[in-house]
Amino acid sequence: MADSATQTAIIAAPLDRCFSAAIDYESYPKWAHDVKEVVVHKRDAQGRATEVEYRASALGRSTHYTLAYDYSAAPARLEWKMVKGDIMRSIGGAYTFTSQDPNTTKVTYDVSVDLVIPLPGFIKRRAEVRIVNTLRELKALLES
Repeated sequence: MADSATQTAIIAAPLDRCFSAAIDYESYPKWAHDVKEVVVHKRDAQGRATEVEYRASALGRSTHYTLAYDYSAAPARLEWKMVKGDIMRSIGGAYTFTSQDPNTTKVTYDVSVDLVIPLPGFIKRRAEVRIVNTLRELKALLES
């Protein structure tokens, strides 16, 4: 069974800047603590990455997974799902961007992860905190 988490933040940056930072996958290792390496495998006609491979630290080890991105509701929403992964059966999620005013954006980060091996509850909670930290790190990047 997949575990889900949701986090919302108000970011002092315009919606288009928030969306642009979220789709700049190649810069993730610079600001997303657990992301160690990113390789873009496919792009759409607009040059946006549609399939991205990640190497990240997770649960005391390195993991690899590839996500497919859906821009059909962009820039209000960015969705993804896992294409392949080593310790996960599935990953799905989305960023939802809502302009609060010209210089402020409400960003909601939803993620659902189904791991191959079951984990005790306290380890799952610790992993959940690390995953949703991505939104805090995005906020710090945009507000710096």
